[in-house]
Amino acid sequence: MKQPAVYILTNKRNDTLYTGVTSNLMERIYQHKNGIKSNFASKHGCGLLVYFALYDDMEQAILEEKRIKGGNRKRKIALIEFMNPQWQDLYETLF
Repeated sequence: MKQPAVYILTNKRNDTLYTGVTSNLMERIYQHKNGIKSNFASKHGCGLLVYFALYDDMEQAILEEKRIKGGNRKRKIALIEFMNPQWQDLYETLF
């Protein structure tokens, strides 16, 4: 399914966070989980999808990714906990 999305991955609760943007969320998270085309995420073991948001167009998604990346860690954690208070891996919800 191709649809612009912003996502946040982690290796475990309150540890390393990785923010990304993609046009195919399922495929991109699969790549992260399997170490394909994902240097930072692979190096830090970030394979848990803890946040995502879908957008109508890629321009919106890129702007949101930049906003999230420009924010501090506290804001990123608040964003995750609003959507996913248990920090569960949301990858399975994409199917």
